[in-house]
Amino acid sequence: MNAKSIKGKSTAAIKAELAKSMADGFQPTLAIVFISVSMDRRAISQLLDAEGITIFGCTTNGEFIDEETEKGSAAILLLDMKKDYFQIYFKNYPKKNYREVAKDIAVKAKHHFSDPAFIMGISGAETDGEEILHGFEDVIGPQVNAFGGGAGDDYSFTQNFVFTNGNESDYGIVCLALDESKVAVKGIATCGWKAVGTEKTVTKSEGNHVFTVDDTPVLDITTKFGGLENITPDNQDLLIELAANFPLQLQRKKGDSVMRPALVVDWSDHSFYTSGTVPQGSKVRFSLPPDFDVMEKVVKGVEKLKETEMPEADALVVFSCAGRILSLGPLMPQEIKGIKNVWKVPMAGMFSNAELGRATGGNLEMHNLTTCTVALKEK
Repeated sequence: MNAKSIKGKSTAAIKAELAKSMADGFQPTLAIVFISVSMDRRAISQLLDAEGITIFGCTTNGEFIDEETEKGSAAILLLDMKKDYFQIYFKNYPKKNYREVAKDIAVKAKHHFSDPAFIMGISGAETDGEEILHGFEDVIGPQVNAFGGGAGDDYSFTQNFVFTNGNESDYGIVCLALDESKVAVKGIATCGWKAVGTEKTVTKSEGNHVFTVDDTPVLDITTKFGGLENITPDNQDLLIELAANFPLQLQRKKGDSVMRPALVVDWSDHSFYTSGTVPQGSKVRFSLPPDFDVMEKVVKGVEKLKETEMPEADALVVFSCAGRILSLGPLMPQEIKGIKNVWKVPMAGMFSNAELGRATGGNLEMHNLTTCTVALKEK
């Protein structure tokens, strides 16, 4: 399988790059499109559609095809994968029946491929990515390879989209199903944030709404730990500070912990909503603000994936949390460069609102502040 990456900040630029990529006879069948909401995604979709290219698309909080990160652009991974090796599924979930929607996709994919793997994009801030992952597990089994990310909207947190040929949705899923008998799919979700302090107990929670930890309002105990000040609704920087630097780490009996940053504060009782479920009675620890070791852990995790499971790859797809670039700033390109240098193959990546994948040594999870790297290799 051949692959090429292109990028541009206008429809005209993408049109020119697409023509350039195909000038040598390269005939892509599949495009993984990561694109800013400020770009004309419909016009770019029409360009790809006119060439007979199937589209997997997500809007982003930033995009890249190498270590140079962009904003307000499109980053596209073009693949000439045989059309018999993949299927695209696109569905809305207006009834919030995430698990049932995922199960329906999995059943259809299972009809086409005996051993399918999945790469997905989800839109809608309320979407429960863990329920979607459970739906795939219900049909395929706990061993299923499933990865993806939550669409972004350039940090406006208003409306994001997933799309494919002729369809888009701000509350739905686009899913690429791959035949694992023909295409090897291996991935890893790594965070790198260091936990600090003793384990604490979540003493009251409902789903992703955390009320108290050690019988103290969760906002109060978190801001006290972080030494944060001006804890008022008027402090618009508070949530970014909490999410990017002081997220909760939900401890798991199996595998790495998963990040649960605060996303919405309920000021009436100083509780907050996190990016995923935090069961009552579970154990959490706080996090240290990130340093260079955070990037090293991600790159080493990808290097281990190559050494143990995927010695060669044709292409890479990367979902990296938007919070990582807020936290790491100018250091972020070093992480991306480190990932690309592992296989040195074409890549496209996005800064996402959430990441979906298997935590190291653990279960399928909905993550935050995490980098999910997916390697593809035609057999």
